[in-house]
Amino acid sequence: MAYDEDLADRVRELVEREPGFAEKRMFGGLAMMVRGNMAVVVRGAGGLMVRVDPTESERLKAEPGAQATVMRGRPMRGWITVDPSACAGDADLARWVDRGVGYTGTLPAKHGDSR
Repeated sequence: MAYDEDLADRVRELVEREPGFAEKRMFGGLAMMVRGNMAVVVRGAGGLMVRVDPTESERLKAEPGAQATVMRGRPMRGWITVDPSACAGDADLARWVDRGVGYTGTLPAKHGDSR
């Protein structure tokens, strides 16, 4: 399944000015990278995967349309899946993208990308 190109464009507009921004196709979607770290993924199944502080995961899962990200039957620590309806509005999308970019900005740069 292809990811939602319109959603990808909206996310890109929010992230592309970040230092070390890059895009990479993965997980059947499109990952938005910041300094070599995944921040937000536009999912092929719809909606987003957002990287968050693992200590905030439980609180964030309680928000409407949010749930733990599960891959191969196992929850992924520090990732939240956001349903399409929960990121349809501009303010909601910006809030989730800001969380992903904000947390990723606290991580060391990968692959020699120190910009």
